[in-house]
Amino acid sequence: MSNKLFNHLFNNPVRLLAPMEGLTDPLMRQILTQIAADLGRPYDWSVSEFIRVTQTVLPAHVFYKYVPELHHNAKTASGTPIHIQLLGSEAQLMAENAAFACALGAPAIDINFGCPAKTVNSHRGGSVLLDEPEVMFKIISAVRKAVPSDTPVSAKIRLGYTDTSRMDDIRGAIAASGADWLTIHARTKTQGYKPPAYWEKIQGFNSLDIPVIANGEIWNSEQAQLCIRQSGTKHLMLGRGAVTRPDLIAQVDTADFPEDESLKKSVLLWQDLIAHQIKFLQGEAKNDVVLVGRYKQWLGMLTKGYPEAQNLWNEIKREKDKAAIITALQASS
Repeated sequence: MSNKLFNHLFNNPVRLLAPMEGLTDPLMRQILTQIAADLGRPYDWSVSEFIRVTQTVLPAHVFYKYVPELHHNAKTASGTPIHIQLLGSEAQLMAENAAFACALGAPAIDINFGCPAKTVNSHRGGSVLLDEPEVMFKIISAVRKAVPSDTPVSAKIRLGYTDTSRMDDIRGAIAASGADWLTIHARTKTQGYKPPAYWEKIQGFNSLDIPVIANGEIWNSEQAQLCIRQSGTKHLMLGRGAVTRPDLIAQVDTADFPEDESLKKSVLLWQDLIAHQIKFLQGEAKNDVVLVGRYKQWLGMLTKGYPEAQNLWNEIKREKDKAAIITALQASS
């Protein structure tokens, strides 16, 4: 059932920016994809936060809200393509929304079977469907039939819901569905985001006749190389590690191709990151309260990658004024 029409996209190791609800929104995508492009190793593509499909074909403004890049050939300002991710449990409704997304310019459709959020799972969305491989098959195959043949359809999964006992059934459902590639977060829903990730269990999906992308617990280039070895796939999706160290993608490829002189300057220093943080604080949001809250979320993650971020966090953690935060940020260099 596999479609090899898109295998050329995987001739070289792909590096993707993960969809993370409430984190990799359009503003964060713009910043992170720009940094990657500036470092000489742009992301091959990014996947949007999931768009929830429940009772109807969503109006265009919903798609544009989650993926404003649709107004610009579905690419970020730095040229990174954005694939649209849908989440839902009704096959026909998912198919109709996928077709509409393509009509709006989506270059690819990704289907979310990995979200571990309780509110999502309780409404029969995300990773809970890993216990219903037959429903996964119906959704993917319906979407595949509904969108143009030259539009890829992919799926993102975890290793299982409460455990890995359904892995063979999940693999069979994917194999029969017509999915063009598969991304696997190497933990079950129950394991959440708690270390470690079980990259070696991805090996069981490499028998599929489609590319497999590994995801989960990749925070540095050493872990990236270990993931590649243990999973048996050279393709990676970077998530929280890419937010904590926005230069992670370039560091990974420096390890892949140490002889490539163009990748020697792969490290993004704190002073070089300041301008990007200011741009984030000057980005679009409902209001400054929201923007400051989002920035503090990012700064909190940056503390894991930059000691300077910890110092800044200690200084501004109670500050609510955006201008004051920008002033403190500029002084942190």
